[in-house]
Amino acid sequence: MLLWLSVGWVFASALVALLPMRRQYVPGLLLLAAAPVLIVLIAQAAGVWAGLAALLAFGSMYRNPLRYFWTRLTGPKVGHSQ
Repeated sequence: MLLWLSVGWVFASALVALLPMRRQYVPGLLLLAAAPVLIVLIAQAAGVWAGLAALLAFGSMYRNPLRYFWTRLTGPKVGHSQ
């Protein structure tokens, strides 16, 4: 069952990526919120290495939204010169 949930999540993510940007937000956020639960379940069922592989795959698929949320969370660096 976990395998089918994982495969379904991957296909759903790929289909959401094909949608126009304005229609990606709600399903994308739902998939983003479901991912940590699925990764923990994978790690419990198949081991730490499988969980780590799932985490890396998730990070690869959702790198731009994760980068966006990380920037929003940490805030802009005021007075920081490059």
